[in-house]
Amino acid sequence: MEFKTFVFYALSAILILASLRVITARNPVHAALALVVAFFTAGGLWMLLEAEFLAISLVLVYVGAVMVLFLFVVMMLDINIERLRQGFWANLIPGIFVGGTLLFEMVMVLTVKYFDAQSMPAPLPQPGFSNTRDLGRVLYTDYVLPFELAAVILLVAIIAAIALTMRKREGVRRLDPAQQVAVKAADRLRMVSMPAEKE
Repeated sequence: MEFKTFVFYALSAILILASLRVITARNPVHAALALVVAFFTAGGLWMLLEAEFLAISLVLVYVGAVMVLFLFVVMMLDINIERLRQGFWANLIPGIFVGGTLLFEMVMVLTVKYFDAQSMPAPLPQPGFSNTRDLGRVLYTDYVLPFELAAVILLVAIIAAIALTMRKREGVRRLDPAQQVAVKAADRLRMVSMPAEKE
C-alpha cells in the first residue's frame, strides 16, 4: 500500500468518527469540537486531491470563523440540552431516509458501472500548475456575472442584518459615540473634600 493511500484511509476513518461524534455527543461544545476535527480532516483530504485552495479555505473560513462564532454562541447561551433532545427519536426515521438516500447517491457516483472511470483518465497536471490561479481565472472570466450577483446578495444580507439589529427597542442600552466624544473632564471627574478621620 502506498503512503498516500494509507493517509487517505486514515483521514477518512478520522472524518467518519468525528462526524458520528458530532451527531451523537450530548454536549454541544463537544459536538462543535468534533466538527472542527472533521473540517481539519476534510481539508487534509482536499490536500491529497491537490486542491490546496479549497483545503485552506475550508480551514480558514469554517474552523477559523464559523466554528469560533458557533462555540461563542453555544458557550454564552444557557441551552437546555434535554429539551433539545426531546424530538430526537421522532426525527430518526426521516434522518435515516435522508442519510440512506445520500449514501445511495454516493455509491452510484463512485461505482464504475454507472460512470466508467477508465474511459476518462484524469489529466496529469503540468509542471508549475496552480489550481488557485486557474480557479481565479475561471471565476473572474467565465463566471464573473454569477460571482458578482452572489457578492451583491451577500451585501444586501449584511445591510439587512445591520438594519434589523439597529431598530429602536425599549429597555435596550445603547452607546452614543457623539455623546462620548463631547464629554468633558468636569463631567466625569468630581473632586470631593472630606475631613480626615480621627481615632
